[in-house]
Amino acid sequence: MAQRLLIVDDDTELTRLLTELLGHEGFEVEALGAGSGAAERATSGAYALAILDVMLPDTNGFEILKDIRSRSSLPVILLTARGDDVDRIVGLEIGADDYVPKPFNPRELTARIRAVLRRTEPRVAAGRVVVEVDDVVLDPAARVVHRAGQAVELTSVEFDILRALLESAGETVARATIVETVLGRRFDAFDRSVDMHISNLRKKLGPRADGDDRIKTIRSVGYIYARPPAAR
Repeated sequence: MAQRLLIVDDDTELTRLLTELLGHEGFEVEALGAGSGAAERATSGAYALAILDVMLPDTNGFEILKDIRSRSSLPVILLTARGDDVDRIVGLEIGADDYVPKPFNPRELTARIRAVLRRTEPRVAAGRVVVEVDDVVLDPAARVVHRAGQAVELTSVEFDILRALLESAGETVARATIVETVLGRRFDAFDRSVDMHISNLRKKLGPRADGDDRIKTIRSVGYIYARPPAAR
């Protein structure tokens, strides 16, 4: 069965082009030309992913994304103005899984969609193996994270970055590795999206019980998920 995508963008020519192209790629596409009712539609359970333009005639993609995140972990890609770093940073802070600057090559958007969907695809783990470091437990099969027994709501990309860090706890994971293996795109030293995802993870996980940071930045290299002293 074709995966259904929801596009919210008032550019009718663009949505017509994307509907045709993504249809050829095996997706079923529904387009909305305004933001009214978009969050309700997106969280109806009918879609695998939503694509939101930041600038809409009656609202903006940020407000829709906030509404979606208040009730769903549906993967969301934002369409932003090229060069507008503020839009990208804000979008990532409130839970976007990825962003694509306009104007863009439609095939790049297709590749980003597939990368996000691969990250969110349910997987069956043999023996129900979980990754546990200190009081954080990550279940790759169920794609859930608990801290001190409490569920932590993460976006798909935050989940996969945390998994990469936990599986290499005590060791440095390069930014380039995260970009290429988790985000599924070529490394760009000026792309700060990984930093924003890490910042979100720090906020959501909080410090360890001893007050120390869970995720440390290794300047100009990457990040390390620090093991507690007793586990070193």
